Amino acid sequence: MWKRTDHQPKIKAGDGPEDLGSAQEHATPHPLELSESQSFLVFEDISHHIKAMGAQLVKKVNAIFQLDITKDGKTILQWTIDLKNGAGDMYPGSARLPADTVFTIPEPVFMELVLGKMNPQKAFLAGKFKVSGKVLLGQKLERVFKDWAKF
Repeated sequence: MWKRTDHQPKIKAGDGPEDLGSAQEHATPHPLELSESQSFLVFEDISHHIKAMGAQLVKKVNAIFQLDITKDGKTILQWTIDLKNGAGDMYPGSARLPADTVFTIPEPVFMELVLGKMNPQKAFLAGKFKVSGKVLLGQKLERVFKDWAKF
């Protein structure tokens, strides 16, 4: 569905920080563990696309989306895609203005969706993720992800 053919980050199981000794063992991890999240890399790449194409996307989409990525039922990552104001923006965290649509998606499901391994409509109808707000705007977000896959 949102298949990315040439810009996918190459991530393997076990990728992450190297063993840096005992100093790292005592360090408090960031609560969202951003650097270890595969979806974080995808969001950063989508953000570059939105910066390049934002003004055109604002004209087509006219909506604010908040994506809450979960792991074991807890939010580990939150991004906002603002395609309603100015030249468009994408940033980590909750929406600064009220979001039109909020998606709550487990990380494995999100990764399957953006890699084109799962149909978004079927996944939603099967209860694999939750949507609140204007559900039909999800189709516009799907188009943004498809455009990103071609970018």
